Amino acid sequence: MSSAESRDYLDLKAIIAILILTLLWGMNYAAIKFSNQGVSPVFASALRSLIASICGAIYCLRKGERLFHTDIRLFHGGIVGLLFGLEFACIYFGMLYTDSARSVVFVYLSPFVVAVGAHFFLRGDRLTVLKTLGLVIAFMGIFSVFYGKPKTAKPNMILGDILEIIAGILWGATTLYIKRFMAEKVEPIHTFLYQLFFSIPILFAVSLILEPTWVYQINTSIVASLFYQSVIVAFISYFVWFKLIHQYSVSRLSAFTFFTPIFGVLSGIFFLSEEFTFSLMVGLPMVSVGIFLVNWKKKTGIQ
Repeated sequence: MSSAESRDYLDLKAIIAILILTLLWGMNYAAIKFSNQGVSPVFASALRSLIASICGAIYCLRKGERLFHTDIRLFHGGIVGLLFGLEFACIYFGMLYTDSARSVVFVYLSPFVVAVGAHFFLRGDRLTVLKTLGLVIAFMGIFSVFYGKPKTAKPNMILGDILEIIAGILWGATTLYIKRFMAEKVEPIHTFLYQLFFSIPILFAVSLILEPTWVYQINTSIVASLFYQSVIVAFISYFVWFKLIHQYSVSRLSAFTFFTPIFGVLSGIFFLSEEFTFSLMVGLPMVSVGIFLVNWKKKTGIQ
């Protein structure tokens, strides 16, 4: 299905899929915190891309799909890999300085980048008044959840916050680039594989520059965390995400990613004993209302 034919609404199948994905992504921030206890962050991200790329290559071989193209599509794949690699270098390195709960909200500024970018660069994906209102309400809900710094805030937390904001911008740019230049021309598995494969040298290079030691300790929780990040999130969930990008409106899909910060907060509370705030109970309904408005379809409502 080409981008011109992408559905301008989310059916039940897409909604269930994106909700499961946001749950997995929200829990991923706690998993990163676990792996950071024994493996340097950018190296862990590079390792994750390597493992997920191997899984993707095996999938292609079993399906009889080519691994790489030999035309302009390979160039676009390289650009996507560059953006993806820089994004996750910022995410993993930034989480050395800030909490997982704060990280997830800053990274999920990406729907704003996608919604605004889709209005200008993607045909038929316009930023209407209702969509804008929904995005604003959803973001206000997220802001209410994270209002004020936690009691355990460190002086250099601002560095981590800035890195996570940059990561959010890069993620939005990656989504737009895929929809603009690749959705009509390559299969979802290639979009997925290019993004991961071409990010590997970038992440390893950043790790060589910034991280003198790659592994501090290895235990069961660290190995399980790396498996979750690599196979469950980077391979399975991203593959499904790219299939959705190829088939549905990217701005409507991105609006649903506002659920990830909620799941991220809950996983931080449950797994990392991070601070729980009353504002979470205020923010969640606002996020839900915002998503409803973004996905409202005139005449027939949400489909």
